[in-house]
Amino acid sequence: MILRDPVHGLIAFDGMAERVVRALLDTREVQRLRRVRQLGLASLVFPGAEHTRFSHAIGAAHVMQALQQRIEDCSDELPPEQRLDEEAKADALAAALLHDLGHGPFSHLFEEVLPHARHHEQWTRDILLDPATEAHQTLEAISSGMSERVTGLLSGDYRLGYLSQSVSGTLDVDRADYLLRDSHMTGVRYGLYDLDWLLHALTFACVDGRWVLAVQGRKGLPPVESFFLGRHFMYQQVYHHNATRAADALVRAIFMRVSELILEGTPPDPLLPAFRAAALGEPISVDAYLRMDDSELLTCLSAWEHGSDPTLASFSRRLRSRELPKTVPLPEQRPEVWNEALERTREVVGSKGVRTDLTVWLDDADDVPYPEPTDGSTDGLWVTLRHQPLRRLGDASFLLGQLRNKRINRPRLIFPGEYREEVLSVLHDVLD
Repeated sequence: MILRDPVHGLIAFDGMAERVVRALLDTREVQRLRRVRQLGLASLVFPGAEHTRFSHAIGAAHVMQALQQRIEDCSDELPPEQRLDEEAKADALAAALLHDLGHGPFSHLFEEVLPHARHHEQWTRDILLDPATEAHQTLEAISSGMSERVTGLLSGDYRLGYLSQSVSGTLDVDRADYLLRDSHMTGVRYGLYDLDWLLHALTFACVDGRWVLAVQGRKGLPPVESFFLGRHFMYQQVYHHNATRAADALVRAIFMRVSELILEGTPPDPLLPAFRAAALGEPISVDAYLRMDDSELLTCLSAWEHGSDPTLASFSRRLRSRELPKTVPLPEQRPEVWNEALERTREVVGSKGVRTDLTVWLDDADDVPYPEPTDGSTDGLWVTLRHQPLRRLGDASFLLGQLRNKRINRPRLIFPGEYREEVLSVLHDVLD
């Protein structure tokens, strides 16, 4: 089985890998990922960012396959019970391919906004364990108990701990693919790093009796530093781009207004069942959740633009026409200024008869470029250096030591663009 990929070139799966990937690709749940964009609304800023979670899933499976080859190359370092077997290889390949099954439309916005909505990782588990889903049935057809083993791998509960680390960890196949893919599709170069050399530099280390993947320091530090710095710059320049966050705020307002209309007994038409259930605090079935994707939501937005509720119609029109709110950056280290700026902006917008709870936002986008455990656990990344004790990555790398557990904030105000001049006027003395 050979697939062409814009990031990795020719991707080949054969033998056991082909049987697993081919069977899972044909399932309804994986095919749904073709209709869920990887970067949500980022295409409003980066026109090429139309790629989907389907292509990312294949890329993650490809990276997992390459990682497994590296693990086998250095398997002599492991005790026999810690070495990869066919079952573990199949489980890990499936986990890499299926890790995003639970993502809803427009990236994370659905789970962040609607009351009672659940996290996408919980939905992934529910989908894989639901006997009615094709993904579950296919996994069990491949190997009895495989659905339980794959969900365990995704949640960090697996007999080979280093394999869980590679699926969901600080440096995992998910991040390894999406940094390269998102960089390529957005047309930027911030997230590029040397994947081949990084994989080649991986080895094993035993930390407090637990076998973990480690980095060979001399040759491994440059690509791993590039990986984390690339992730940092992608958050700064792409994932937290001002216009992307403004679009997210507009979608947040749409979801909140839809929820209000449902609770008032005047729901918009059409309405996806999962929206109604989330707003009312009712359980959402797996089937109802899987009906949600970007195309279904865009169809709703098209209808809502011409619906009877003027607020929802206005928001839907603005999003479809890319009439995005404006943003003003706020000083990162002065949170007392944030609240004053927010209140002054609300006064300006509210004086126009506009609802400020749906139109004025204090957006504090943040991320931790390089997280490292501080609780004494063996989690995280380790570095081997010849004739030196095993060290944590943050201790071995000067660059990552500076970023270790450092939270980077990017606060900004988001408000309707038609009031930009008035808002800037009242904020002039606050932001000086």
